[in-house]
This record gives sequence, C-alpha cells and structure tokens, in this order.
Amino acid sequence: MKFSFINPGPNPELPIEDTKKMVGAAPPLGMLYIATTLKEEGIDVSIIDEAAQGFSVRDTVNWVKKENPNILGFSTCSSSGRKAALIAERVKKDNPNITIVFGNFYATFNAERILQKYPFVDVLVRGEGEYTSLELVKCLQKNGNLKKVLGITFRKKDQIIATPDRPLIKDVDSILFPDRELLNVEYHNTTAGINVAPKKFSSFISSRGCIFRCRFCGCQRLARNLWRSRSVDNILEELHLLASEGYKQLMFVDDNFTLNPKRVIKICQRIRKEKVDIEWISEGRVDQCPYEMIREMVKANCKMMYFGIESANQKVLDYYDKQATPNQAKAAVKNARNAGVDVIVGSFILGAPNETRKEIENTLKFAQQIQLDIPQFNILATFPGSDIWEELKAKGYLNADQHWETGVLVSEVSPETVPYKEIERMIHDGYQRFLIRPNYVLTQLFRFSTSSYRFNILINNLKRIDTIAESVRLVT
Repeated sequence: MKFSFINPGPNPELPIEDTKKMVGAAPPLGMLYIATTLKEEGIDVSIIDEAAQGFSVRDTVNWVKKENPNILGFSTCSSSGRKAALIAERVKKDNPNITIVFGNFYATFNAERILQKYPFVDVLVRGEGEYTSLELVKCLQKNGNLKKVLGITFRKKDQIIATPDRPLIKDVDSILFPDRELLNVEYHNTTAGINVAPKKFSSFISSRGCIFRCRFCGCQRLARNLWRSRSVDNILEELHLLASEGYKQLMFVDDNFTLNPKRVIKICQRIRKEKVDIEWISEGRVDQCPYEMIREMVKANCKMMYFGIESANQKVLDYYDKQATPNQAKAAVKNARNAGVDVIVGSFILGAPNETRKEIENTLKFAQQIQLDIPQFNILATFPGSDIWEELKAKGYLNADQHWETGVLVSEVSPETVPYKEIERMIHDGYQRFLIRPNYVLTQLFRFSTSSYRFNILINNLKRIDTIAESVRLVT
C-alpha cells in the first residue's frame, strides 16, 4: 500500500501550465507528521509541496502517475481547496481506482459540501490526521468497514457518512518527529518581501491548540479549545536532531507558543544550557509576554517576534473576543524592544463589522506610536469554522453556497463595514506614513549596524535591493 501526499499551491485561476517557482514559507508539517507516522508502520509514502517545488498542474499529475500510489492525500485550506480538486479530478480520470483523500481546515469544515460537489473525492479526514490516516490505510488494506474509522467523512454509493470525531491526541510526546527529509525543498521565511531566514530553515511545533476563542480564527473549533504541550525533553531532543541535520534557523508555529511563560523560560534555559546553535522566530500574544520571558528567549537566540495586536480600539478587540488591550500591546512591544529582540513585527486586522473609518485610522496611527520594526496590515476575511462566518451567515450577509470554498472579505459582504477598496487605500497611505518617518529610517539604519542578524539578512537579500528600492521610490 502506497500513500502519496500533495500540498497544493493556490490560485487555480492562474495558467495551469505555469511552472514559475513560488518558494514556500515553511514545510507542510501537518503532512510530514502524518507521512512519518505511516512510514514508521511500514507504509510506502511520498510527498510534494507543489508551489515550493515549482510544479504546474501537469507536473503534479505526472508525478502522481510516476509514484502510482493507492491513496492520494491533499492538505487543503481555503486558498488551495479548488486547486486540490482540479488536480484530484485529473488524477482520478487517469486512475479511477485511486482513493482520493482531503484533509486540513478546508476538509474539516466543508466535508459534506466537498463530497457533494466533487464526486472524485472519496474520503475527508477531519481534525488531527496522524492516527486517523493510519487507521484509514489499515482499513482500506483489509477492505474493511470505513464506518469504524473515527474522524472521517466518506461517500458510500449515494450516501454521505460522517463517523464520530476522533479524540485529540493527549500525549503529544508520543507523536513521531516529522521527517523533513521526505521533502527535498529549500524553505525560507519571508516578511515584507524580505527573506528573514536565509540559512537552512524549517518550522517547528512545541505545542498544539489554543484555549482562546478569537472570533476570526478556526483553531478554536479544530483544536476544541484545548492546548497540549510537548515536554521540554521532547522539544530539546528534536532541536538537537535539527541542529545535527544542519538547520540554522527555525520558526515556532504553535497556535499559542507563549501561553505558559514558565514553560517558555524552561525551554530557553535548556537551549542555552545544551548549546543548541539555532536562531529562531516566534509569535506571541500581547497579554502573555512578560519581559523576563522575552529576555530568556533572546538569550536563547530568538531573533524575531510577531505580535497579533489586531486593533488599537478596545471595541474592535472585544468584537474579536481577543481578550487583550491596546495597553498590553504597547507593553509587549516595549518588553521585546528592551529585551533585545532584533526584529519586532506587529500584525493588525482592519475591516471588522461596525469598525469606523476613524477607528481604522486610529489603528494605523497606533502602529507608528509603538516601537515596531514592521507592521502587517490585513483586511478581515472570514472562513467556515470561524465565529464571524457563522454570525454573518445568520444575519444573511454571507451566502455560504457562494463562498464556502474560498472564504470572503467581510468588507465585501457586510453593509456595516467600511468598503474594501477604501480600507485598501487607507492601508496604502498608512504604510507610506509609517515608512517615510525620518526617525524610523534613522532608527532602522542604526539597528542594522548593531545587529549581526539584521546584517546577515541584508547581505543575503542584496539581489532584492533593486526591487526594494523601486518599492521605496513608489512609496515616497
């Protein structure tokens, strides 16, 4: 039995034979965890990351023909679900006996709709996929009863059947380390068009899930509001493995890395004690970032932090159920700056229902007032699995039949929201004001001269200087 995996690229509307290489930001760890679990049980596996490897649809279909798997699995989200369907249809046409499996967010929250629309898709794996996929393979090997496999939705003749949810994996230490060598791809993390991880890079997960209920996020439903942490010993074992394989830079992609500051401090102290020579990037909630924790992170080689600030307006934060305040955002960024973090990124979401133009402008100004190196302004979108999706659907603003596959910008469907084009123009003006401040420019130049991490980024991005210069020219 052979199980091949595809991480499909986005935008099926692009020319399908376009082989222009799009470098992925990080390896698809979810697929690697599943493939590693199957491999350990003696199942033949293979993987491609379509966009990162520069594959066209034709390339991908030819790859599947060459691999000739019994089962073909796709990791799907709203940006790649249609692309997965396009590839799956072509594969199924060539090989009607292959079993097509979709997993990840898109499959979890749209299972019945997918089976109804796409007759060539056979099984949807909902939620965590390691043990569900293993049980599915064993069931198919024995021609068993799929109704006994927890966590799947499948078609049996004209009937769609959903089995009960599989319990989440409690002992996350029991999950095998993902075999990154299954993907022979060079990954880099890009922020604001700059490669901020030019050395050998990967992503890393030290915990799963989140206890918060941010209304724009589907994690709360996928992970059932549970947070499960790996032990410090288990984390360090994998970090040593990655260091031995030549990895020099990592990004922690936990849903909530800083939930327990004491845990983070223990991890950092062990990294220092055991001299793990890897630079790393982290995300953090603004209400969970005390100075003492961030200082330990910096000592352990944390070079960059992303903060989900979202808004400068408490009304909007409350609408998102963010359970944070603008003052906490100020304090978190200040703590990171004082602790010595090389690059601080603040992420903002604009375009909430009932968010006024004045409030949007207040958030844009707030980004200038705190000590950020890079602001990221995003326009609010909603997808199946989030509370905002359910709210707009209940109000009749959102046509689920029209938008379930791709999600939708809230500002395009809600009459209570500032129009999308106007928000886009405000963001453009906000970036202009942020970047051309003399004090900001001088401060950034000084930080480049005093940070070896920043200097290394500069040296490794010299090829992009012409593009960056042109961007600056357009802004100014």
